[in-house]
Amino acid sequence: MNTAKRKSKTDTSGIHLWLVLWKAFRSVEAHAHRHIAALDMCLSDFGMLEALLHKGPLTVKELSAKVMLTSGSMTVALDRLGRRGLVEREEDAVDRRIRMVRLTEGGKKLIRGAFEDHKQAMEEAVADVVQADREALILSLRRLGMGAERRLSGESASKSVAEKSGRKRSTEE
Repeated sequence: MNTAKRKSKTDTSGIHLWLVLWKAFRSVEAHAHRHIAALDMCLSDFGMLEALLHKGPLTVKELSAKVMLTSGSMTVALDRLGRRGLVEREEDAVDRRIRMVRLTEGGKKLIRGAFEDHKQAMEEAVADVVQADREALILSLRRLGMGAERRLSGESASKSVAEKSGRKRSTEE
C-alpha cells in the first residue's frame, strides 16, 4: 500500500478534529489540575494569581475576563485569596466604582514559586511533543481558534443551518 492511500485513511473531518482536540485537552488539563491541587490551590485561584503576576494590578472586571469567572464567583475567590493574605483590593483613586486587585508581597512570593513548579509539571505533561511540532501545533491551534471565533461572531446558527440546507431565510425567521 502506498503512503498516499495510508494518509487518506486519516479522518480529517471537523468532528474528528474536535474529538481528538477535546481528548488531548482533557488529558493535559488533568495534569494541570493535579499539579495545581498539589500546590494547595484551586484552578481559579492559581489563574487569578498568575494573571496578576504577569499583568500587574487589574480591575476586578479585567481579572474576571482573564480567568472567566462570573462576578459572584470573583467575589468569593477574591475574599478567599484576601483572607490568605495573597491579594488586596482597593478603590481606584479617580473612580471609586472601580476596584483594583493587586498581589501582596506574600502573594508574589507564593505564585512565583508555584508558577515555576507548574511550568515544569506542564513540560512533563507535553514531553512527547518535540519543539518543531509544538511550534506548528501552536500556530495551527491559534488559526483554529481565531477562525472559529470569527465565525461565531459573524454568523448566526440559524443562518448557517439555512444556508447548508439550501433554502433561503425568509424575513419572517
